[in-house]
Amino acid sequence: MKKIFIGSDHGGFQLKLELKKHLSEKGIPFEDFGANSPDPVDYPDIAFLVAASVVRTPDSLGIIIDGAGIGSCMAANKVPGILAACCNDLYTAKNSREHNHANVLTLGSMVIGPGLMKQIVDLWIATEPAPGRHAGRVAKITQIQNAFLNFVSK
Repeated sequence: MKKIFIGSDHGGFQLKLELKKHLSEKGIPFEDFGANSPDPVDYPDIAFLVAASVVRTPDSLGIIIDGAGIGSCMAANKVPGILAACCNDLYTAKNSREHNHANVLTLGSMVIGPGLMKQIVDLWIATEPAPGRHAGRVAKITQIQNAFLNFVSK
């Protein structure tokens, strides 16, 4: 079973509590990188911790919750090797894994509630990345990343 690294900012703290309960009930191993209370924290800090852990741990996934899901997605995608997707509905959750091979899911606590969050997370975790043309397109995303990293290192 894949290990899931999770985190939230203060805006996503309550929904993350629901996520932890849900993952525990399903027997899915996870590690929580905060926030540990509803006190203000900066979502880029949490997104980095989750994303870096996903990169360092083969076959793992990450889930980050903030108010809209967008900021954490943007921050996580700055980590080379991360394909983060903000998915606040079932269609984009399935598509992000199957077609885009997302390894980090971001969710908006001001956009969805606990019931939909559970459905999205279950579908996202259960969906496997598709081979063929989709894998080729994801490889092109990695080529863009690598080309940029090579460009800035010169």
